[in-house]
Amino acid sequence: MADQPTELLVCVKCRREEESPKDDRWPGERLFDALSARDLPEGVQLTPVACMQNCSQGCSVALRGGNRWTYVYGNVDEVSHPDTLLEGAAQYHATEDGLIPWRTRSELFKRNCIARIPPLNIQET
Repeated sequence: MADQPTELLVCVKCRREEESPKDDRWPGERLFDALSARDLPEGVQLTPVACMQNCSQGCSVALRGGNRWTYVYGNVDEVSHPDTLLEGAAQYHATEDGLIPWRTRSELFKRNCIARIPPLNIQET
């Protein structure tokens, strides 16, 4: 397991384009609350963020930490994806570089990656 903490960032302002919140809470807030109500994997921290500027793609999250690649995901559903996100965060945390093997990634992670950002100290090969 990687010894650097992993941060799961959740956009709490995500709103699926022009959809109005049903209960004065944006879908991103509901996703954050659903994740907060669960046990987080060891080494994973949950952080709310104000906006990831991906409103047309449903809820957005990012995984980052240590000297790993950062991943940004969209089209996250606040009802059906919290457990999948936490499983993926645990997989990410278990890596040294943030690269989860393709065959072990959930469909959410395979199909909804918006960006992959290199670590600050990327090693050129």
